[in-house]
Amino acid sequence: MLLPSGVYCLTAALALPFQPTKLRVISCFLFLVKENSVKPVFAVLAAALCLPLILQAQAPPMPKPGPEVKKLDYFMGTWKIEGEVKSSPHSPGGKVSGTHHIEWMPGDFFLVTHSDFKSPMGEWKGLAVWGYKADDKVYTYQEYDSTGESFSATGTVQGDTWTWLSESKMGGKVMKGRYTVNVVSPTSYTFKYEMASDSGEWNALMEGKATKQ
Repeated sequence: MLLPSGVYCLTAALALPFQPTKLRVISCFLFLVKENSVKPVFAVLAAALCLPLILQAQAPPMPKPGPEVKKLDYFMGTWKIEGEVKSSPHSPGGKVSGTHHIEWMPGDFFLVTHSDFKSPMGEWKGLAVWGYKADDKVYTYQEYDSTGESFSATGTVQGDTWTWLSESKMGGKVMKGRYTVNVVSPTSYTFKYEMASDSGEWNALMEGKATKQ
């Protein structure tokens, strides 16, 4: 039985009724449409003057990432991964190595990871998206890989420690996983993946380190 592959890598807005800009835009339109009120040349001039006000009323300010999202900036870049999988009923033991290339999506709200890995189960590639869900106050992680598997987790950060929790089915049984990242420096961190036993005890299945290239 194999470990979950994901453990290896982790417009227009309505103006308010009494908004001054909206009132000015309405005034411009009334001025333009009033029958025989102005000559065509003045109508064109009035339209040109009103256009910036119309655009201002219709274009909302672009949202900006909050401080929680910006904490993910630590992971941006290319990372070399080295670790070891413990022999268990879920996976053969052995070395694991690979790279993560992580960058921000346009808008800087989500990180996108492209991964290449070698593990005791073979070679595979992965694509993952990281983000932050403000309503639940948790980080999110969703991964898809070249073996047809998908993996999701939610995370929290406390100081220099990131903790990601997940659930996956193995042999029809729901297994709980915990992936912990400890920041060592701006260019390195250690990681550990654990799985809960039936008694609730956490057992380490993989440990390693990541180094920024």
